[in-house]
Amino acid sequence: MENKSYLGKIVISIFVLLTVCFFTFILLFIVAFSGNIHYIPLVIAAAVILYIGFVLVIFDVFYKNSKRVKIFWTIAGIVLVACTVQPVYKWFDDRVPTVDSEVNIYQYEPFTDKNELVQLDKKPTLKLAEPLPQIDGATALYPLYAAITEHIYPEKEYNPYKSEVVVNQTHEAYTNLIFGNTDMIFAAGPSDSQINQAEQQGIKLHLTPIGKEAFVFFVNSKNNVNHLSLDQIKGIYAGKITNWEEVGGKDDAIRAFQRPQDSGSQTALQRLMGDTPLMEAPTEDIATGMGGIINEVSQYKNYKNAIGYTFRYYSNEMVKNKEIKLLEINGVAPTRETIRNNTYPIASEFYIVTAGEPTGNVKKLIEWVLSEEGQALVEKAGYVSLKSAE
Repeated sequence: MENKSYLGKIVISIFVLLTVCFFTFILLFIVAFSGNIHYIPLVIAAAVILYIGFVLVIFDVFYKNSKRVKIFWTIAGIVLVACTVQPVYKWFDDRVPTVDSEVNIYQYEPFTDKNELVQLDKKPTLKLAEPLPQIDGATALYPLYAAITEHIYPEKEYNPYKSEVVVNQTHEAYTNLIFGNTDMIFAAGPSDSQINQAEQQGIKLHLTPIGKEAFVFFVNSKNNVNHLSLDQIKGIYAGKITNWEEVGGKDDAIRAFQRPQDSGSQTALQRLMGDTPLMEAPTEDIATGMGGIINEVSQYKNYKNAIGYTFRYYSNEMVKNKEIKLLEINGVAPTRETIRNNTYPIASEFYIVTAGEPTGNVKKLIEWVLSEEGQALVEKAGYVSLKSAE
């Protein structure tokens, strides 16, 4: 009888094991598919503890032995707490706002009611007809070329993601230009890899400066650091300056975020660093579905010890985040006036970029942007025109 009872317990244990494995597999699939991979260790640990606890109970390992019960649940508790650390950290981390997730592109869509595009005081002297140039560009410049569209393109729908005038991140805009998916882009200057990519396709990028903008660095508004020198910026992004205390702040490690490779702001940082090697960026594990993981440069998250960078217009006019503040560089604040008079040290031109010399309606559009009317629109849109910066 005792052997039969023991055999029965083994059968029950196997059945419970299969049941636990089945439901654990389903739960792991749901967790991985939803992108919450940081819960996987906790799910596995809970399943293992549940099964071991069940086996120990049915085989009477705990019978009249409270000491064993305490030891088991102490170890189980330690394991569960350890596996909970990452999900809890992730939960708190997700509560930290990102800076570049707050822009509603549709508020700049041309020919829509109550959009936020600026208007010239008189009708433009140029009106384009078919074939209309296909325009793409960086997010930070969309308010400008959307306004240009509203002035000189025929009135119709220009969806920002599917029309003759679309908006992308800088690296996508350059890819579209190089592979012939668009006629012109509004963007910061290309990275070395984008220049090489164009050359491999037999294309020479043609850059026409149309205005100036400031490359800016920003921190959490509660950070007591208000200014940095260019050398300090380079030291931070080279990994040589690692604590805010080294630049007049509080004793706290600097979390220096970077942007994806070939983005306009990342290219600007690389140009700024020159021959100084750029340190490896903070990374986050990002789920790609079905449990896959890639490492990607983190989007700027507004931690109290973080520092990030972007362009002045994007920060001040599009995001308008009161939880961050722009830093003075070499004692000069990034304003339109300091860009105009060349006192802000990290101001640079932005461009209309074409694949080779512009012709036809593309050339007409560029000439209009460089005209008195076009430059007035650049200025009125909140950027610094070439003429006012001369």
